Amino acid sequence: MNLLAFDTGTEAMSIAVCCTRDGQTQQWQLASAGGAKASTELIPSILGLMQQAGLTLQTLDAVCFGSGPGSFTGLRTACSVAQGMAFGAGVPVLAVDSLLAVAEEARHTALDAQATGVVTALLDARMDEMYCATFAFDSGQWIELQGSALVQPEQLLRSTAQRSTTDTPWVLAGNVFAVYGDRVAALDPAAASARRITALPTATAMLRLAPALLAAGKAVAAQDALPSYIRDKVAKTTAERLADKAAVLAAAGLHP
Repeated sequence: MNLLAFDTGTEAMSIAVCCTRDGQTQQWQLASAGGAKASTELIPSILGLMQQAGLTLQTLDAVCFGSGPGSFTGLRTACSVAQGMAFGAGVPVLAVDSLLAVAEEARHTALDAQATGVVTALLDARMDEMYCATFAFDSGQWIELQGSALVQPEQLLRSTAQRSTTDTPWVLAGNVFAVYGDRVAALDPAAASARRITALPTATAMLRLAPALLAAGKAVAAQDALPSYIRDKVAKTTAERLADKAAVLAAAGLHP
């Protein structure tokens, strides 16, 4: 199977290509700083990696991209590049949940010896919030236990459904621990014993997830690919900011 995968939804840019030759799978990968650089460096970096692999876009089985949640600009960049390349080459697009990719990266790098487990994937959403979702894995197969949500660090809780699904330890994985520290899941007693793994949604994790997602019929035509934003509001209106200010002053016994 020939696949291209990339993610630009976080502070990092991750690209990977795999192909099968003579029954053997080969892989090439590139990781660099993302952010504003991704919009200018993504396409030439992809083409350079494809050239190393000896592949053209037309020989791909699918173009995979990290669909979010994540940075608005980064998600739009990844989605538009995936659409453009796939449309021009006449190949399908596979949108891969970025939180699932975080969970898979954590499983692969730190939990590979475990046959089963539960991972809550966490990505910094800025504005004192986190994107989160919880997944269970069993012999390499993933099941979503709790869909993507936006929460404050302290509000992260392990749900009753997760507890009843498995007795395996709760694992937290993502890029939020250096930012929010002990605030993460501070209101949940189970968090005290939860293992914490720093991980990002890498393109290589997406390549590992892709075969099962493709087999499940998750690929779409280029024009139908969409990012997953979760947060649909990134700034308060002037009226909301004034109302917040008035509330703070009132609480302090002052008048605006």
